[in-house]
Amino acid sequence: MEVVNALGRRKRAIARIYVSEGTGKITINKRDLTQYFPSSILQYVVKQPLNKLGVAEKYDIKVNLYGGGFTGQSQALRLAISRALVKINPEDKPALRAEGFMTRDPRSVERKKAGQPKARKRFQFSKR
Repeated sequence: MEVVNALGRRKRAIARIYVSEGTGKITINKRDLTQYFPSSILQYVVKQPLNKLGVAEKYDIKVNLYGGGFTGQSQALRLAISRALVKINPEDKPALRAEGFMTRDPRSVERKKAGQPKARKRFQFSKR
């Protein structure tokens, strides 16, 4: 199998991944998954598509990850992994779509408006 690449985005985070056959090692920005995401919840989010298909020990994944915060980065990586797995085996797509792993989350931060302290918050109104 040759190297399969994919891209995942969430908020401001962008994950570019390269999947090859291997032993299940995930390397993010030249660091191990457990070092990059110390939280077990974020590690779980990243591995969700692999565990769903039961191929967690089958592929090595190299990741370039930048932008956003750690939650957005983990979800961007999950989308990228899902897309790569579908490139490898298109029959897996319905199973991943049913779990919601194939959908790009379009929500992002709303811009701040002029004359307001935040996007929707208003300054206190005074009648007199």
